[in-house]
Amino acid sequence: MMNIKRVCVLYFSPTGGTEKIARFVGGELAARLDLEPEFINFTRPENRQTEYRFGGEDLLVMASPVYAGRLPNKLMPEYKARIFGEGTPVVGLCVFGNRSPDEALRELVLLLEGNGFQTVGAAAFAGRHAFSDRVGTGRPDEDDLAQMSRFAARAAEKLAEEETPLLEIDRSEIGPYYTPLKEDGTPAKFLKAKPFTRWEKCNRCGACARACPLGSIDKETMEAVGLCIKCQACVRRCTVHAKYFEDGDFLSHVAMLEKNYTRRADNTVVI
Repeated sequence: MMNIKRVCVLYFSPTGGTEKIARFVGGELAARLDLEPEFINFTRPENRQTEYRFGGEDLLVMASPVYAGRLPNKLMPEYKARIFGEGTPVVGLCVFGNRSPDEALRELVLLLEGNGFQTVGAAAFAGRHAFSDRVGTGRPDEDDLAQMSRFAARAAEKLAEEETPLLEIDRSEIGPYYTPLKEDGTPAKFLKAKPFTRWEKCNRCGACARACPLGSIDKETMEAVGLCIKCQACVRRCTVHAKYFEDGDFLSHVAMLEKNYTRRADNTVVI
C-alpha cells in the first residue's frame, strides 16, 4: 500500500487540450485520495528551467501531447533532464489529435520509468487536433470523461493494494515517428514552416508571444524568430485571428487529416 500525501499534475499543453485532460484525471485521482492536486504548467519556458523531483509519498500525473505519433521531440530532452522520481508512483497520459497515439504512450512509460518512477497506469486519450477544429471535434466528450473517471478510480485502487505490479506494456525499442502525409499520400515536409501575420488585423497585443512554448515569437515585432514546433499556440491564442500558416505541405496535411480522421478514435488505457 502506498501512502500518498501529495498529488502533482504536470503537463505540457500549448493549446489547452492536454491541460484539460490532465486536470480532469488528476482531479479525479486526488478526490479519491482525499487530497488537493497541485498543478505544474510545464508549457511555459521559464517553468522548464526548474528540476522537478518527486518522492515516495508523491503521486505524479504527467501529461504530454502526441506529435507525429511520439512525444514532442523538442521536449524530450527537457522531460528527461527536469522530471525525476524516487520510486514515485506515476500515471502517464498522452493526448492525441484523433488520429492515433502510435508509440507515444509506450515512449512516455519508458521515459518515466527511466527517470525513477513506478507506473501505476497509462492512457492515451483523444482530443481536438491542434491543426483543425474538424478533427476530434468535441473530444473529450462525456463518454471520454466517463472512461477517464473509471481509469482514475482503478489507479486509486491499485495504489491501495499491498503491492503495485509492474505495468503490463511492451517495453521493446520505440518505433519511428509517424510521417505526415499530404492529400495525395506522399510525405508532407513542413519542418521549416512557421506562422505568418495578417498585419492589417494584428494589434500588437503580444498574446502570440506569450503563448509560444519555445519563446520563438519576438515580443516587440510579433514575428516568428526561432524554432517552431507547429503547436498552433500562436494561432489559437491570437485574439484577432491574425496568425496563420501558409506552407503548402502543411495545409495539404491538414486537408488529409480532415478527410480521413474525423471518425471517432478509440482511447487506449493500460492499467
